[in-house]
Amino acid sequence: MEKALANKKIVLCASRKIEEMSLLIEKQGGIPLSRPAQGTAFLAEKELEADLNRLVEEGADWFIFTTGIGTEALLEKASQLGLKDRLLERIHKAKIAVRGYKTMNVLRKNGLSADVYADDGTTKGLVRALEHVDWQGKRVIVQLYGDTAPKLKQFLLNKGAISHEVLPYRHVEPDRHVMEQLYEEIVKRKVDAVCFTAAIQVRFFFSFVKEHGNLSLVQQAFSDYVLAVAVGKVTAEALHEEGIDRVIAPQHERMGAMIVELAQYYAKTPR
Repeated sequence: MEKALANKKIVLCASRKIEEMSLLIEKQGGIPLSRPAQGTAFLAEKELEADLNRLVEEGADWFIFTTGIGTEALLEKASQLGLKDRLLERIHKAKIAVRGYKTMNVLRKNGLSADVYADDGTTKGLVRALEHVDWQGKRVIVQLYGDTAPKLKQFLLNKGAISHEVLPYRHVEPDRHVMEQLYEEIVKRKVDAVCFTAAIQVRFFFSFVKEHGNLSLVQQAFSDYVLAVAVGKVTAEALHEEGIDRVIAPQHERMGAMIVELAQYYAKTPR
């Protein structure tokens, strides 16, 4: 019996766990192709120190936490600077909004609870949960992870909030030649599926497309031939925002589950 991914060329845009995912693809008969679209992440030490000093001095009316790893980095850096207790005091005095269970778990470990909690983990879900709040003139700190959240930023601006973004991690853009190669492979239908494991990969690739390529050609390729695969809801949401409607994603947000979901898709709808 032919394997579900037999002779399928599957692109991996991740920069980690490549070997494990490649092995899963190969076991299903597929051909894994590594096209890192995430770039290099680094801790923005100086910027973060300045942000933390400002936070403990000025405080805020609201803190919005969007990622577990970013929240951890924020608190860890505050601890290194001897500012953690003062930061937690500021957060306790403010209202707190949280996106996703991982972020919520980090806050609970530090004795914090949420006034608003968006459990589906998406920016759209977070904005929906924040709709009822009176934001006019409120000072808001938004914790992000190396990637801006334009829809959240626009929502707060439209509501009259005074927001400041804190990005503990920043990303160096991925290799341009890799992005060029991936673009060509997609528009010329040389690959069967592209797996995105983080929203930042989607942002970087489509930023490249808009600047150096043809967005409509990419959207058409994803519509009629190349399959867009997301590791979870947040990444799928980023793809939808770029006009990619046909996206598959696993119920459990894990890289292995993503490859299994892909294999099951082709087993049901062979091409």
